[in-house]
Amino acid sequence: MNDAFALLDEPRRPWLDVASLQGRFLALSAALHPDRVHGAGESQRRAAQEEFAQLNGAYQTLRDTKLRVLHLLELELGHRPEDIQRVPPGTMELGLEVGALCREVDGYLARKGQAATPLLRAQRFAEGLEWTERLGQAQEQVNARRGAIEAELRSLNEVWLAAPAVGAEGRVQALPLDRLEQLYRALSYVARWAEQLDGRKVQLALEPLT
Repeated sequence: MNDAFALLDEPRRPWLDVASLQGRFLALSAALHPDRVHGAGESQRRAAQEEFAQLNGAYQTLRDTKLRVLHLLELELGHRPEDIQRVPPGTMELGLEVGALCREVDGYLARKGQAATPLLRAQRFAEGLEWTERLGQAQEQVNARRGAIEAELRSLNEVWLAAPAVGAEGRVQALPLDRLEQLYRALSYVARWAEQLDGRKVQLALEPLT
């Protein structure tokens, strides 16, 4: 398994500043970009292309919070974490609320499509505005949950930076990997809920006004 942190010369940690990461990626990849080795031999061009692809893959992994946390878990554990679909503590209630809301919006969309008279269409339109507002409120809750997760990931950076070096005895025991796995699972669910809510808002926006 390639170490994306090592490829980009970044210390392993849960939280990264994406702007700084982008600057590092651009600096490291500049000499490897295919346009820079256009006149080189075939083997040199192939090697540069492969290294550029690895750097780009590492950058895409680390710039995404969920992918970064999963990659960090895999590196520290030596394998992919098990049972990552299990709902983490503290997220079940919000997930149930989002699921119920999305089902209600789906029901409204089905009813709206069957409105045959101007009066019914006007009523459905007013109802649609209410559902849009409720979806926005749910998005605020989901975003707040994501913000709390990201804040905790930032706080965990100190633990990673103070831990024994990579490969040293006691490193795994010094890291809160169980908690990091819970945060990864929470991030996965939050991303899924955000996508569901965004999708319903788009459907509502695309519905004809009359």
